[in-house]
Amino acid sequence: MTLQDDAAYRAITTRDARFDGRLFVGVTSTRVYCRPVCRVRTPRRENCRFFANAASAEAQGFRPCLRCRPELAPGLSLMDSSAALAQQAARSIEQAAHDGQVLSMPRLAARLGVTDRHLRRIFQQHVGVAPIDYLTTQRLLLAKQLLTDTGLPVTQVALASGFASLRRFNAAFVERYRMNPSALRRARDDDAAPPTAPQTALRLRLAYRPPYQHDALLAFFAARALDGVEAVDAHGMRRTIALPHRDASVAGWLAWRFVPLRHEVELALAPELAPLAGALVQRTRQALDLDADPTRIDAVLATMPFDARAGVRLPGSFDGFETAVRVVLGQQVTVKAARTLTLRLIERFGAPLRTPFADLQRLFPAAAALAGASADAIGSLGIVRQRVGALQALARAVCSGSLELHRAAPLQQTMERLVSLPGIGEWTAQVIAMRVLAWPDAFPATDIGVLNALGTRDAAQAAQQAEAWQPWRSYAVIRLWQALEDNP
Repeated sequence: MTLQDDAAYRAITTRDARFDGRLFVGVTSTRVYCRPVCRVRTPRRENCRFFANAASAEAQGFRPCLRCRPELAPGLSLMDSSAALAQQAARSIEQAAHDGQVLSMPRLAARLGVTDRHLRRIFQQHVGVAPIDYLTTQRLLLAKQLLTDTGLPVTQVALASGFASLRRFNAAFVERYRMNPSALRRARDDDAAPPTAPQTALRLRLAYRPPYQHDALLAFFAARALDGVEAVDAHGMRRTIALPHRDASVAGWLAWRFVPLRHEVELALAPELAPLAGALVQRTRQALDLDADPTRIDAVLATMPFDARAGVRLPGSFDGFETAVRVVLGQQVTVKAARTLTLRLIERFGAPLRTPFADLQRLFPAAAALAGASADAIGSLGIVRQRVGALQALARAVCSGSLELHRAAPLQQTMERLVSLPGIGEWTAQVIAMRVLAWPDAFPATDIGVLNALGTRDAAQAAQQAEAWQPWRSYAVIRLWQALEDNP
């Protein structure tokens, strides 16, 4: 074993949750791989093999532990490094797996601006396995979670996990895990869902690395909550959502709550959202920034001129278009004013939705609804002409497919496309990069809150000062906003 392996072994002997998702341990005596937080008896040092990701462990013939469940482990956040291309490709592969999409590597390479051969080489170099093996692992781990946590029929699990047929799913599952999918079925724990969720809801568990500022994230969402679409309480949130699925749109609700003692989030989904369970797991992970690595982030934020706060998280997005619209409406106005304008937009263009909750009864307006509306109809809500133009340009770009707004979208191309739209400048693009693209190093230097917190009106000076906080400047922005709230 190397010195690095010695450190990894110390992490599993102490069951250090900070390393959850950053390493996996394969045990040669059982051919099972585990998370470092697994509660089973610690294996002997000479029987341990350490891996950076689940796909690498499975490529060496290890199967996932049924107790610690590697599919629950947090992932890795994208950061600015020499491995950024491979990480961006991994995000795209994960999204395709969870969305049930067919992934074409040549098409993915073209989106990322490289050749297919170069992408495969870089991916193998930095991730340790071929892209197709990584994709298969992501699909099987999602299937394992759905089989364990929900009562979905095996056929629905196969389709929701991205497999084209039940036969292919069964074959892949038996080959990798040496058991039939039905062997994972067990009595579900009905207490695992948020207490306000109906018993028919699908229930899933999502892990994160501590520390985590639960109160700060909830306060962020609560200040921006949209009546009829979102409801935030002291433990979590409920909201409506609509996603495309097989040339149609599926609408429903989701609810989540924090479980700090387990370092987990409990997610409940409406039964009609079952085919989109994988996609919603990924969206929830991004919206709550569950894949963040606070050990690295906090070390950089400790250099900021404020009291240190451990576990800063970057509030993300459940729906990229929705968040982008809210950012546009927030241009040069307060959070409260932006919320008022957004509520008017929902009342006029949001479709009604029946849910089990009295305070959730509308969907956020779809891109097609805003793209097809008249400018006068939107302007009559009190939205200035420039914002109307920006909203409709954004909606039309999304409808045409020329703009993708999700965490797997290519960063540079998306940013260039955004600033080319009328009414969308650098501030808007940077905030969208923070919250929609989950880019950890965005920095809206002209943001009035950022400037006030830094005690300057010089955006260039603010940008220069922020260079010390790379590659986590998005988190620095959140910390600056928090500092402003502490000292208005």
